[in-house]
Amino acid sequence: MKSRQDLRKWTLMGIDLTLFIFSYLITVWVSLNSSTSIILSGREYIVNSVIFLLSVFSMRLISKLYVNVWRYANSAAYMMIIFSDFLGGLIAILFTRFIVFTSYFGIWQSIFLVAIFDIATLFSRFIYQQHYKHLNVSLNDINKIGVAIVGAGQVGSILAEELRYNANSHYKPVCFIDVNKSKIGKYISGLPVYAEDDTIIGKLKVMPIQEIFIALPRADTNTIKELLAFYAKSDCKVKFYDIPLQESVDKKISLKEMLREVKVEDLLFRKTVSLDNTKAQSYFSDKTILVTGGGGSIGSELCRQLANMRPKKLVIFDVYENGAYEIQQDLLSQYSGEIEIKVEIGTVCDKACLETLFNTYKPQIVFHAAAHKHVPLMEHNLVEAIKNNVFGTYNVANAAEKYGVEKFILISTDKAVNPTNVMGATKRLCEMIVLCRKDSETTSFAAVRFGNVLGSNGSVVPLFKKQIERGGPITITDKRIIRYFMTIPEASQLVMQAGVMANSGELFVLNMGDPVKILDLAENMVLLSGLKPYEDIDIIETGLRPGEKLYEELLINTENCTKTENERIFIESQVVLSREEVERKLEILRTATQMYNKQGDNSKIKKVLKQVVPTYYTPNEINERKETKQILHKEEDFAAKKVAAV
Repeated sequence: MKSRQDLRKWTLMGIDLTLFIFSYLITVWVSLNSSTSIILSGREYIVNSVIFLLSVFSMRLISKLYVNVWRYANSAAYMMIIFSDFLGGLIAILFTRFIVFTSYFGIWQSIFLVAIFDIATLFSRFIYQQHYKHLNVSLNDINKIGVAIVGAGQVGSILAEELRYNANSHYKPVCFIDVNKSKIGKYISGLPVYAEDDTIIGKLKVMPIQEIFIALPRADTNTIKELLAFYAKSDCKVKFYDIPLQESVDKKISLKEMLREVKVEDLLFRKTVSLDNTKAQSYFSDKTILVTGGGGSIGSELCRQLANMRPKKLVIFDVYENGAYEIQQDLLSQYSGEIEIKVEIGTVCDKACLETLFNTYKPQIVFHAAAHKHVPLMEHNLVEAIKNNVFGTYNVANAAEKYGVEKFILISTDKAVNPTNVMGATKRLCEMIVLCRKDSETTSFAAVRFGNVLGSNGSVVPLFKKQIERGGPITITDKRIIRYFMTIPEASQLVMQAGVMANSGELFVLNMGDPVKILDLAENMVLLSGLKPYEDIDIIETGLRPGEKLYEELLINTENCTKTENERIFIESQVVLSREEVERKLEILRTATQMYNKQGDNSKIKKVLKQVVPTYYTPNEINERKETKQILHKEEDFAAKKVAAV
C-alpha cells in the first residue's frame, strides 16, 4: 500500500515537472517576442528556472499537496495549489533580486510563469478527477434506482457525486428538492433543484424516482417526522443520509455507511440519550459481573455493553437456554480470549441453584434483569409472576448479601408506578425488597426504573412489523394510549450508570422526554414501510387488555426527584419501608400463594396483592382519574384564555 502511494506521489511530481518545463518555455517564448521584456542569457534563463522550480515545488511539498487523493479532492485542495504556487513565486522573485544578484525575469514575466503553471496543474488535476469518475459510471443506467435528494446543500451535493460516480452505486440521482428560494430552479452538480411545495409529490410520481434520500444531517426530530409523513405520499421509499460532513469529504465512505434505513430509534422522534461511559469503563473493568435474565432483550444488550467494559468475568444466568446461547456466541465471536464468559442455566426461584452460582463465581456486581414481564399473561398467571418476580428477586438479593456482592442493581419498570396490573404490582414489590436493604453492611442495593423499550421481545414494534409484513391489519388496544419509550441501548446505559452511581437504597429514573402516542407509532411504521395507513394497511382497535392503562405514569416528578451528575438521570425520593415491614408483606403473600395451590382462586391472590401494594389500583380507577384530570386541565385552559381575551 505504501509503495502504491509513493508511486502515485512521484508520478504526480513527474507530471508537474513536465508541466513546469512547458510553462517556463512558453514564458521564455513570450519574453523573447516582447519588446518590453528583459532578454537574458542562456545561463541566466537556467538559473531563473532552477530558482522558480525549487521555490514552487518546496512550497507544494510543505503544503502536502502530493499526499492528497485527487480523485476526491474538493475546492480547498485546488485553492491550496494556487496559494502555495504564488507564495513560491514570491519567494523566487525575492531570492533572485536580493540574494543571487543576477539578471532576472520582470514582475509580469514571473506572474505569467506562475499563472501558466497553475492553470496547467489545475487542468491536469481536473481532467484526472473527471476521468476517474467517468470510468466508474456504469454504461447502463437503465437498471439503476432513480433517487431524489432532499437538501441541495453541500451534504446533498457530496451525496449526489458519490451516488453518480461510485462504482458500487446502484442509484442514479435525478434531482434535488429544497426550500431555499435562491437554489430553486437552478442546477447543482448537473441536477435540477425543485421546490419542496404542494406540487412536488405530483412531480415525483411522474419522474423515474423510486427512493428519496434525506440529506439534512442537522434536522431535528420534529422536522424528520414531518418529512417522513410528507414524502410517504409519493409512494417512494425514504432513506437517511447522516454521515458527518467532514468524514464524507476527507475520506472515501462506502454507500452502506452513507445511507441507512429508518431505525427503530427514529420512531422516538427525539434524540436518543447518549451517556458518558468513562466512569463506567473504569468501574466495571476487571470485575466479575453476574447478569440474571442475561438472555433477554435488556439483559443481552446489557451483557454486550458490559463486555465492552472489559470485565474480568461475565456470568450470564437465564432459564431460557436459546437466548443465553445466542448472546454467548455473539460475545465469544468478539471477545474470545479477552474476557471470560460463562453461561449458567437455571431459575431465580431455585435457592439451591443460586447458592451454587454465587459460591462458584463470587460476583462483585449483580444486575437483576430476570422477570416475567408480559402484562396480559401475568394477569392470568399471577402466582407464577409472584413466584418469579417477587420471590425470585428476594432469593437473588439474599444470595448477593450473603456472598458480599459489592452492588446489586434491580431492573424495574414504569409500570411499578401506581400499578394497574399484576406485573406492575410485583415489580413494585421487587423495588421494596431492594430499597429496604439500604442498611446493608455488605452490599449497595439500588433499582433502575424506565419505560417501554423499543424493539424488545414482546413490545409493539416487532408486533407491528410482523403485522405489516403480513399485509395488516395493525391491532392496537386503544387509539388514546400513550407511552414513554426508550431504546434498548439507552436502557442498558442507564442501568450501568446506576451501577456506578449507586451508594445504597436509590431508585434511579430516566428523563425520557415526551410520551409517544401508540397510534402515531403505528401510522409512522406503516409510512416508513412505504405504505399508506388505512389504505394499504388498516389500523384497528381491539380494546384494552386486562390490567392495561390508557396513560402511562410520568416517571420524572421534579417535586419528588433529585438530580444526579447526569442531567438525564434522577433519583426518586420516597418513603422506604423497613426490612421488617417488607418481610411481613412477603409472609402474607407467601401464605396466600400456598393457599392458592390448594384452592386455585385468582381473585383472593389479587386482593392480597392489593393489600401488600397499597398503590395497586384497577385500570378503570387510573384511567378515569387521568381523563378527569385532562378534562379539568382543558377547562382551566379555556377559562384562562377567556379571561385573557376579556
